[in-house]
Amino acid sequence: METNTQPNTLSSIASKREVKTAGTQAMGVGLEARGIHAWFGQKHALANVSMDFWPGTVTALIGPSGCGKSTFLRTLNRMHEFIPGAAMAGEVLLNGEDIYAPGTDVTKIRLKVGMVFQKPNPFPSMTIAENVLAGLKLAQLKTANKDELLEECLERAGLWSEVKDRLNTHGGALSGGQQQRLCIARALAVRPQVLLMDEPCSALDPGSTLKIEETISHLSSSVTIVIVTHNMQQAARVSDYTAFFLSDGGPGQMIEAGSTNEIFARPKDQRTENYVTGRFG
Repeated sequence: METNTQPNTLSSIASKREVKTAGTQAMGVGLEARGIHAWFGQKHALANVSMDFWPGTVTALIGPSGCGKSTFLRTLNRMHEFIPGAAMAGEVLLNGEDIYAPGTDVTKIRLKVGMVFQKPNPFPSMTIAENVLAGLKLAQLKTANKDELLEECLERAGLWSEVKDRLNTHGGALSGGQQQRLCIARALAVRPQVLLMDEPCSALDPGSTLKIEETISHLSSSVTIVIVTHNMQQAARVSDYTAFFLSDGGPGQMIEAGSTNEIFARPKDQRTENYVTGRFG
């Protein structure tokens, strides 16, 4: 018997997500980018990007390789300046204060705006427990009960039930997906307001990817999340807002941003529609 099946389109996936409003004032007033430009030496990599990231939401940055998504992400917690010859212009406001203002303590900024990288990077010589608490030690932060914090962060990262009986095992012994969730738990231990994620599932199998996406959905009620992804279905599944980047032969630019449902179902720019429908990229 022949069965007719209707595949899920990106717009139908996005439309199933509950429309989320911004979080409470207790979460801060969010992260704002104003007129961001970025250079690598003489190369103008990113031009005039302005965006708001509302508390308690997930924003996906999509677009072809080389269009400036990850560069933009790194400007949001001053990691761009780690690269030799890199420069930037514009403002990044966290709770209304420019993180690039003279005299700003960069270490404190990176505690408030954490980062999870494309490749899991647990500290290989540390145990699972030591990995989670490593940020506290490096930042010289104190906590009343480390055991409670350890369990809380591993639980929030969706890993506690899998590792609670082997916390003294080295982090490198975990699977790739578990290592990535361990890195998320490590980032959460210092109580960030914003979590940046640069293609966190690109090296993972579908099952591990699903667990990371479930973790993102769970965390988004208490942490503002910005994720770079090349997976259009992932953007449709996990994000509340989406921004499309494109270079068109020049510096990367943000072509269009809006609710994820709008970007996938009713984009305003033809280039956005061409990308999300798979006509290029």
